Amino acid sequence: MNKFLGTGVALVTPFNSDKSIDFIALERIVNYVIDGGVEYLVVLGTTGESVVLTEEEKQQVIAKIIEVNNKRLPLVLGVGGNNTAAVVAELKTTNLADFDAVLSVSPYYNKPSQEGIYQHFKAVSEASSKPVILYNVPGRTASNMLPETIVRLANDFDNIIAVKEAAGDLVQAMKIIQHKPKDFLVISGDDMLALPMTLAGGSGVVSVIGQGLPKEFSEMIRLGLNGDTKAAYELHYKIADSIDFIFEEGNPVGIKALFYKLGLCGLDVRLPLIAASEELQKEINNFADNF
Repeated sequence: MNKFLGTGVALVTPFNSDKSIDFIALERIVNYVIDGGVEYLVVLGTTGESVVLTEEEKQQVIAKIIEVNNKRLPLVLGVGGNNTAAVVAELKTTNLADFDAVLSVSPYYNKPSQEGIYQHFKAVSEASSKPVILYNVPGRTASNMLPETIVRLANDFDNIIAVKEAAGDLVQAMKIIQHKPKDFLVISGDDMLALPMTLAGGSGVVSVIGQGLPKEFSEMIRLGLNGDTKAAYELHYKIADSIDFIFEEGNPVGIKALFYKLGLCGLDVRLPLIAASEELQKEINNFADNF
């Protein structure tokens, strides 16, 4: 699946001051990241605040991104949850014609066993008409999908093609890379570890900061994929401080503050998140001014 090599970006959902969706800003952001050279777009992930959108709003966001993208880049749709039956129903009833894959998070809150996680994704695999990218993010789900479970799923289901690995553990990522099937992709879900994971044999990243700095971040990953370690790390250390800043008060609070500085969208997020503090805005503005 070469279309998922490199940098994918988890798009934000920009809001107006009244918290309605800012579709004009969404169009600006999609064009900005495409012009910046990223390889694919991820729609309605955590960064898109999908959990605080209504079903109607989700469909509106999907439609707008499909329209603006105009088949320029591959699209990945976030379809996940902690109710397996509901995820299966969503996969069976959602029109996935314009998408190249679905990104499905490991069940959160329930804290299932490894066998429970396996059975959940078995059901997802069987219900999905598109390739499936697993998403392991223990910091949000409260359970870790172990390398053995990921490799087992990769071997057992042909349409499970990749994992977005965001445990923040490079050793764990390397174990998956070591034991995975040949064509299975290990994609970083952690911006700070994206380059070392790529250099260790990973396939790139689904990034948050990559949408704010698309040219530099996607070039860093391409250099990593090509084995140009020195040049890649020069970019990594140039970018690194911004990664800390954008996650300091939660995601997508920080990346929206960077977009605000760049004139792409407002600061607004929906509760329970709140907009970036003045202190964080100053840090991000100082970084952008000196980048």
